[in-house]
Amino acid sequence: MFHVVKYSAGLDELFIALADPTRRQVIRRLGRGPRSVSDLARPFAMTLPAFMKHVRMLEAAGLIRTAKTGRVRTCALDRDRLALVDGWLAEQRGIWESRTDRLEELVGREEDRGMDRHLDQDTNKETP
Repeated sequence: MFHVVKYSAGLDELFIALADPTRRQVIRRLGRGPRSVSDLARPFAMTLPAFMKHVRMLEAAGLIRTAKTGRVRTCALDRDRLALVDGWLAEQRGIWESRTDRLEELVGREEDRGMDRHLDQDTNKETP
């Protein structure tokens, strides 16, 4: 239960923000460096007000920071916030790798037992 408490407060908001393909594309582009809102909005077939809803969602989730200089609003990625997702994913990966390792070990033992039974049957057939 510790894992759920450790991550749930921030993760839910992050995954909701990252659930949208437009917002994921914005994050991807900001990974290359800060950009103006108009530059970020350019490839999307939507109005600037509609695009700003995505920017506000990402900002509320703490994934990006915005700053206004004159008439230009610039967005920058908050890499520390993404580290929370990375940490959770690494933990989940470790749990599942451990489970698959145990499953592989169990299957190997079962195969070994099957081979031992098969060898015992062959040995019993040869005995007069």
